[in-house]
Amino acid sequence: MKPTHIEHIGIAVKSLETAIPVYEKLFGLSCYAIEEVAEQKVKTAFFKVGQTKIELLESTDPEGPIGKFLEKKGEGVHHIAFAVDGLAETLTEMDAAGVKLVDKTPRKGAEGLNIAFIHPKETIGVLTELCEKPE
Repeated sequence: MKPTHIEHIGIAVKSLETAIPVYEKLFGLSCYAIEEVAEQKVKTAFFKVGQTKIELLESTDPEGPIGKFLEKKGEGVHHIAFAVDGLAETLTEMDAAGVKLVDKTPRKGAEGLNIAFIHPKETIGVLTELCEKPE
């Protein structure tokens, strides 16, 4: 696997309503999309910085992954996401090599991307997401 670029950095926040103006005012960015991903129990807001995006993540359910993260660690960086080509094949190869995966097959994420996560134990404690635009 060779990532093509950093797709986005995910930041867990308690409230998009509070966090969006901070990024707009402090960095002069514009939020270009807000989307709910019901399966992941999250609402997202996106900002573009060059080719990379910042994804703010607000939990829609305290029992969802972002809700649990916020309860345990508070607001802050949640994950880094790399764009890859051939996501399904990459996951198959990683699984065969014994890499611990959160997702062994791609699932739908925000912005229509196919996504999968590598377990943070494999990446020095950093939750890492792999993303691919569907064909």
